Amino acid sequence: MSGRRLALGLLLASLGSPLQAEAPLEQLQRQIAADNRAYQWVASLTTEVGPRLAGTPGDAKAVAWAQRLLREQGFAEVRAEPVQVPRWNRREVRVSLAGDAEPLAAVALGGSEGGQVQAPVLRVESVADLQARPLEQVRGRIVFFDRRMERTRDGSGYGPAVDVRVRGAAEAARRGAVGAVIRSIGTSSERVAHTGTLRYDSSAARIPAVALANRDADRLAAQLAQGAVTLSLSVGARYLKDAMSANVIGEIPGETDEIVLLGAHLDSWDVGTGANDDGAGVAIVIEAARQIARLGIKPRRTLRVVLFANEEFGLSGAKAYARAHAASLDRHVLAMEADFGSGAVFRLDAGVDPAQWPAIEAMARALAPFGVALGRNGARGGADLTPLRERGVPVLDPRQDGSRYFDLHHTAADTLESIDRAGLEQNVAVYAIAAWLAAQHPAGFGRLPRLPE
Repeated sequence: MSGRRLALGLLLASLGSPLQAEAPLEQLQRQIAADNRAYQWVASLTTEVGPRLAGTPGDAKAVAWAQRLLREQGFAEVRAEPVQVPRWNRREVRVSLAGDAEPLAAVALGGSEGGQVQAPVLRVESVADLQARPLEQVRGRIVFFDRRMERTRDGSGYGPAVDVRVRGAAEAARRGAVGAVIRSIGTSSERVAHTGTLRYDSSAARIPAVALANRDADRLAAQLAQGAVTLSLSVGARYLKDAMSANVIGEIPGETDEIVLLGAHLDSWDVGTGANDDGAGVAIVIEAARQIARLGIKPRRTLRVVLFANEEFGLSGAKAYARAHAASLDRHVLAMEADFGSGAVFRLDAGVDPAQWPAIEAMARALAPFGVALGRNGARGGADLTPLRERGVPVLDPRQDGSRYFDLHHTAADTLESIDRAGLEQNVAVYAIAAWLAAQHPAGFGRLPRLPE
C-alpha cells in the first residue's frame, strides 16, 4: 500500500480541480491500510444472520443486525424505515429424466408456483426462438431454455442471457406449456444451480419453473440430441402473506443538508448466505463511510448509507425509499451502490451532467493508483438506484471485476469462503475516496433527465 499512497499524493498534488483534498485522502488511505473491517462485517452478517430472503426471520434478524452495527460504529440518525415485501417459500424441488433414478441438480426460480408435472421436453435457445415455434409444438410440454451465459469481466454476459429466466415461464405458459426449465444464468461448471426472480403474466397460467446447474443442463441437452425426452418436475414452492421489512439507514453528518448516498441491499436469496450478493456490498459502504467518519473532519455534504430491503424480489426497498424521500431528492447530489460481489474495481463510470464530467475525470485520476481507469458517462448505476436515477439523481458506478461473480451469484456457493478479501479491501478504499470527493465537490453533479412516472 505504500506505493499507492505515494502515487496518490503525487496525483492529488497535480489535480488542480475543486476536488483537491490531499491530506484527508492520504489519511483515509493510511487508515484503510491499517484497519479495514469490511471482511469482519461480511463474516458477521453471513455467519450470525445467514440467509436473508425478504419477509423471513433471517430478513428481520438482518434489519436488527444492521441497526446495531451502525449505532456501534458511531453513525448518526440510525433508523429502520418500514417496507412491505412479498413472501415466498421455496420448499422442495425434484427434477428427473423419466426412468432415471438420479435427479438433476436444480433450484426453483424465485417466485415460481408449486406443482408437479411430467411431460415431453421442447428445447429452445431463447424467448424469441420459443415465440417462433408453432403452438402445437409447445402445448402440453415442458420448455427447456438452453441459453448459455458468457463469462465477462464487466458482467455484460448477464443481460443477454437473463431474459429467459425473467420472461421464459410466462412466454411458455402463454403458448400452453405446463412447465419451464432453464439453463442456469451463471458461469459455474460445478453442479450448482442459480436461482433468481421470474415474472409471470396475468394473461397466462403460472407454471412451475426451475433452473438446472450447467452440467445437468448439458446432460439434458445431450439426451435431447438423441431423441425425445420426458421430464418429471416437482416444485413445492408457495406464496405466503406479505410481510414487513425495512430499509436501514445511517448517516455521517455533513455541513449542509445535501446528501451523497451509498447503497447496498441487505436481503439475499435463501440458497446460500449471500456473502457476495450482497454482504460484500453492505460491508463496503458501511466501512467506507466509517473510515470517512474516522477522519475527524466533517464533510461538506452528509453521507447517507442506505441498506435496501428486498432488492432480489422486486426492488421493494428502493421504490419505498424514493417515495418516502421524494421531497428531498433534489438534495441527493450523487448516489452510488455496491452490488457486484467482492472483485476489485477496475473502472469508474458515472451518470452526471456532462458539464460535471471533469469532476469525474479528476476522481478517476485520484483512484488510478488502485488500478481504476476512467470509464464513460451515461452509466445507470445499481438496481436499487433505478428509482432515484429515474427522478434525476446523478449516479456514480464503480465497476467491479465480475469474472468470478456469476460462478456464485444466486447459488448455495455464495458463502463467506468465496469472498475475495483483497478485492473487498480495494473496494473500501475506492468507495471511501470517491464518496469523500463527491461530498466535497462544490458544484454538485447536476441532474439527469427525469423519466415519466
